[in-house]
Amino acid sequence: MSNVIKIRNIIRDFKLGQEIVHVLKGIDLDIERGEYVAIMGPSGSGKSTLMNIIGCLDTPTDGTYVLNGKDVSKMSDDELADIRNTEIGFVFQTFNLLPRTTALDNVALPMVYAGISKSERNKRAEEVLISVGLEDRMDHKPNQLSGGQRQRVAVGRALVNKPSIILADEPTGNLDSKTSLEILNLFEDIHKAGNTVIVVTHEEDVAARAKRIIRLIDGMISTDTLNTH
Repeated sequence: MSNVIKIRNIIRDFKLGQEIVHVLKGIDLDIERGEYVAIMGPSGSGKSTLMNIIGCLDTPTDGTYVLNGKDVSKMSDDELADIRNTEIGFVFQTFNLLPRTTALDNVALPMVYAGISKSERNKRAEEVLISVGLEDRMDHKPNQLSGGQRQRVAVGRALVNKPSIILADEPTGNLDSKTSLEILNLFEDIHKAGNTVIVVTHEEDVAARAKRIIRLIDGMISTDTLNTH
């Protein structure tokens, strides 16, 4: 196994007026390729900040972050945008789909930025939609889909560029319990197919599906345990 994520002494401070708020206070974290990890913590623990750094949406004040062999902690905004598009598949609580665009085109979108031809994009987007169980919904727009179907489109979009990691932020936060279960089963399938999955959540039942649970308190890792269920 090789590390897909290697984080050393990550510190993130925010300036609020005259005050400096220390949000992350020296995080060390290795995540291996093919792991299924949940990051948990109460509000204000730093889990969202850590997620933003892992997802290259934010850069640390200090420390190093190596993603898939590349040191991303010192990259420019343009370089980070490129990494986000090729190395990371995002799944958000609010789906973040384009409302006037079909499921197929929503899924194909990251490949537009990657400069892949339209025929290749559509072929790959179709494959991914079939894999998430939406073969009969490709031409539907988000408002014609249920919440669970929308989240499946979002998962498909996250998978389409074959990223190094799938990063999900409260992926079942807007779904009822039956639909949540379907999405969590889908994440399990994605993990079994060899993908690295990182879920940020405050819900114990969502974290319980992961194979490893990392808990943050006050900007530090308090526990890092393997889930043996």
